Amino acid sequence: MTEDDLNSPPGRTRHTGDALREHEVRTALLDLLAEVGTVTATEAAARLGYSSGLCSFHLRQLARHGQIEDAPHHGGRARPWRLKRHSPDPGASPEEQFGDLARGLEDESWQRWLARRDHAPTEWRHDEAFSAIAYLTPEEMGRVANAVRRALAPYQDREQRPLARPDGARPVALITRLFPLLPHAADETDQADEA
Repeated sequence: MTEDDLNSPPGRTRHTGDALREHEVRTALLDLLAEVGTVTATEAAARLGYSSGLCSFHLRQLARHGQIEDAPHHGGRARPWRLKRHSPDPGASPEEQFGDLARGLEDESWQRWLARRDHAPTEWRHDEAFSAIAYLTPEEMGRVANAVRRALAPYQDREQRPLARPDGARPVALITRLFPLLPHAADETDQADEA
């Protein structure tokens, strides 16, 4: 527990999470929720090696700042949590609604990988990061995205079915971002001057 946690105003129940400082336990909890979907404080404690009280405290902090929410459950004392399902625009697709939070977690996970990869088992100390620029139409961009989804489809059930995972399998972040490159403001000014 940090001083910031104790001194945060109590009325901030639906905050976007901007004021919540990064914390090792909270980051681990967010990563775990991104990996498994829902988790209780007791389950998180068993997976992460912290006490259930500490996990419960930080799960409530994440909920208070709008990053996670109660997951549906069927009675009992256990309180499962899940990542907050933001819906800023009722007409937005589920991908758009979840995008900002997912990108933030991806960026945090990437930075943690860079900082800690020397501690990973030898066979896991490399990554397959790459990027490319291609000139595409909007339709072609959609086809490329669908091709990536089809390539990953044979592995998707392993998240929900642990017995389908081969020995030695670990969660691996698979991140694809396809977006048009927009000109810099200076480039737009230069182009307008040439016209």
